[in-house]
Amino acid sequence: MRRVLIFSALVGVGFGSMIAAAVQGPTQAQLAAASIHQVKDNLYYIGGEGPWNRDAFSGGNIGVFVTGQGVTIVDTKLPDWGPTILEKIKTVTDKPVIAIINTHTHFDHVGSNDYFSESVNIVAHENTRSNMESMEQFQGEGAKFLPKQTYSDKLSIGSGAEQIDLYHFGPGHTSGDTFVVFPALGVMHAGDMFAWKDAPYLDRNNGGSGVGFPETLAKAIATITNVDTVIPGHIPVTSWSDFEEYQRFNADLVESSRQGIQAGQTAEQAAAAFDLAGKYPEYRADRIEAAFQTIYEELE
Repeated sequence: MRRVLIFSALVGVGFGSMIAAAVQGPTQAQLAAASIHQVKDNLYYIGGEGPWNRDAFSGGNIGVFVTGQGVTIVDTKLPDWGPTILEKIKTVTDKPVIAIINTHTHFDHVGSNDYFSESVNIVAHENTRSNMESMEQFQGEGAKFLPKQTYSDKLSIGSGAEQIDLYHFGPGHTSGDTFVVFPALGVMHAGDMFAWKDAPYLDRNNGGSGVGFPETLAKAIATITNVDTVIPGHIPVTSWSDFEEYQRFNADLVESSRQGIQAGQTAEQAAAAFDLAGKYPEYRADRIEAAFQTIYEELE
């Protein structure tokens, strides 16, 4: 049953072509691609080959924050990745994992929660916990690996150089996306609110909103200060200016959708007319049409 639901979840997040690898567990290509990188000082991330290398896709980027008390990680990739996550962490510290922050509900970000000790504090937005409660992985005995600590708008964990600030600004990728900020380092983990340089996947089944997406990003930009480095959901570390550009890109998607509707265009026609090459030459178009379709449905 668990594998069947993984299948369904991965179809839902737009990774249908990667299902075979996920169902079989980590492949040699995935394991070889997964690596840990230092972001700044005591903060690292465990990545892979990103969302477009289907053979090496391993789920979302994991933040690894080493403190005096232990290690806090952000997200847990796909199911069955627990041993590899710990293996990578042990290359930089021998301290135990004491906390997990789940940025949102998807299998490629919460899939290995159940590998860790029940004593580990799992933290997420209240809407993410609610979304996770409906997943088969977290039924019965699996409920032990649901978030134990939730918040509404903002939550701070720790203090001083070890403080972590969690923010929620509204619907976007899902209804419960968390921006994880390490203020002493000037770094933010954006989860899938900035997954890649392409249109976002908009999970309407879990409360996501294409119309709300740029508004939520704008609130993050207006509120979060002194950050210069961003860990995206699925691509290598980037800059705050790239995050700001992603907000403009998503605002343009919504505005182009509004204009397309007014002009009597279909979502497909509006997507085809979107000036990606001219305004966003570094962006891909894998999800553009799907995003226009979702935004059209919301606006209409």
